[in-house]
Amino acid sequence: MNTRPQRFLALDVFRGMTICFMIIVNTPGGPVSYSPLQHAKWNGFTPTDLVYPSFMFAVGNALSFVMVKWAGLQQSQVLWKIIKRTFLIFAIGYLMYWFPFFSIDEDEGFSFSPISQTRVLGVLQRIALAYGIASLLIYYLRPRVVIIVTGLLLLLYWGLMAWFGDPKNPFGMVTNLGYNIDKLILGENHMYHGEGVAFEPEGFLSTLPSIGNVVAGWLVGRFLQRKGISYETLTRLLLAGFALLTVAYFWDLVFPINKKLWTSSFVLYTVGLDCVILSAIIYITDFLKKTNWTRFFTILGKNPLFIYIVSEIGVTILYLIPVNDDQSLYQWLYEKIFVHAGIYFGSLLFAVTWMLICWSVGYFLDKRKIYVRV
Repeated sequence: MNTRPQRFLALDVFRGMTICFMIIVNTPGGPVSYSPLQHAKWNGFTPTDLVYPSFMFAVGNALSFVMVKWAGLQQSQVLWKIIKRTFLIFAIGYLMYWFPFFSIDEDEGFSFSPISQTRVLGVLQRIALAYGIASLLIYYLRPRVVIIVTGLLLLLYWGLMAWFGDPKNPFGMVTNLGYNIDKLILGENHMYHGEGVAFEPEGFLSTLPSIGNVVAGWLVGRFLQRKGISYETLTRLLLAGFALLTVAYFWDLVFPINKKLWTSSFVLYTVGLDCVILSAIIYITDFLKKTNWTRFFTILGKNPLFIYIVSEIGVTILYLIPVNDDQSLYQWLYEKIFVHAGIYFGSLLFAVTWMLICWSVGYFLDKRKIYVRV
């Protein structure tokens, strides 16, 4: 068995699954949720920590198909495409944090939200930067050199964090080098405050290792296109995944697996898991030929960025709509409807319901063959 389709169902399913679970973990109805649906407090790993790097892995998968199209274009055209896409994704991410751009106060009335208080970096911004840098590396360098450069970036990040952070705790939240760089460049008002302090989990320095997730996705997508779907392909992908998991396990002893610092061991661990998960999907869809379940996820995978944006902006709007003096529509829906299923299950039920609403947007677009590309 050896087929070489132009599109791979497994990759489309993987991308859709990533968006599905990203929406679920990002929108719990209440203040509590099941532990697997929470991020690790600091060092360590939960299933939720896999979602974001898997999205970046999927970005790399898509890049492997785009690179084929770039082969016939002039250098200036390719550079323009990379720069434009990087800028647009970054700008969309920034505007999402600034949204709705204004506030209404009973005493002061209508006023624009100050840019001076807006977070600069974030999820889409990291994806943009990692995509842009990875694209340039892949376009200008041979694959072997891209792998070497990516490996050096992971080692460089480890060295910088270990040597230039606080000697007593170089990998602490406010004692690591990345924190100091972000605070110097951005200032506390432009950083994330969800941890109780000004700390940017998508900071400048920690974006360097995240390039590895995009490059790994590209390598896997390229490998599948070149080798086709076969038992040999599946075996090599599984072996690569287990090898990366093994290296990550030992690296964790000196550079802990940490999503919020996006440590080098975290990169290898998540890429290894992605390879194993993708292998499982390939086995089910291409070898067992069980594909009836895939359409649900491919609908999300065909408009991943747009559906993610819809999910985030939609939640913001729900929070902005007041139901009474101290409750938003988001809180009211959870407390009046979903909490009756239990505080944990109700929170999950709310998240799944919101994911299905976002899925319905994807279904509407897919039925009309509308695919939003940036």
